[in-house]
Amino acid sequence: MKERTLAVVSAGLSQPSSTRLLADQLAAATREEADRLGVRLDTRVVELRDHAHDLTNHLLTGFPSEPLGQVIESVAAADALIAVTPIFNASYSGLFKTFFDVLGDAALVDKPVLIGATGGTARHSLALEHALRPMFAYLRAVVVPTSVFAATDDWGAAAAEGPLRNRIRRAAGELAVQVSLREPAVAPDPFALSTSFEDLLSGD
Repeated sequence: MKERTLAVVSAGLSQPSSTRLLADQLAAATREEADRLGVRLDTRVVELRDHAHDLTNHLLTGFPSEPLGQVIESVAAADALIAVTPIFNASYSGLFKTFFDVLGDAALVDKPVLIGATGGTARHSLALEHALRPMFAYLRAVVVPTSVFAATDDWGAAAAEGPLRNRIRRAAGELAVQVSLREPAVAPDPFALSTSFEDLLSGD
C-alpha cells in the first residue's frame, strides 16, 4: 500500500466550529476513498486559530515562530491539502488568507487541493468559486472539481445522509484519485538557487 500525507487546514474561529467539523468529515471521507485505492493517508490537521498571533507577527517581521514554521513546512511537504474556511462578507476569512499569504509562492505548485467553506446560509456558497478557487489557481495548485459548502441547515439530523454527505463523498473521491496517481511530494527548498553559480559568475 502506498503511503502519502494529507494536510488539513481549518480556519474556524470558535471551538468547536462547523468549519472544523466539515474539515474532519472531508478528511475522513478522503482517507476512506484513498484506502480503497491502495493509499494510506497520514493526516495532520492545522487549526489556524492556534497560530493567529504568530501569523500576524510573521507578516510584520517576515519570520515565522518555530511552531508556525513547522506548520508551514508540513503543509508544503504534504501530498494533498484540504482547506476549509468560514465565509465572511462573501469571501474567505482574513485568518485563512493570511496563512496562504505567508505559505510561500511555490508551496502548493501541482499539489491536489480540496476546498470547503461554511456559512450561515447557502447564498454564501458561491464564494468558493469566486474567491477560493481563483486564489488556489493563482498559487498553481490542482483544485479538484467538486467544492463543498455547508450551511447551518446542513448539519441537522435529517441532512446526515443528504446532499452535503453526497458532495463530501464525491469531492473526497476526486482528491483520493489525484493522490493515488502522483509520486510523493517534494517540499520546495526556499534557499535553492534558481540560477547556477556558473551563470551568476558569467554575468548571463
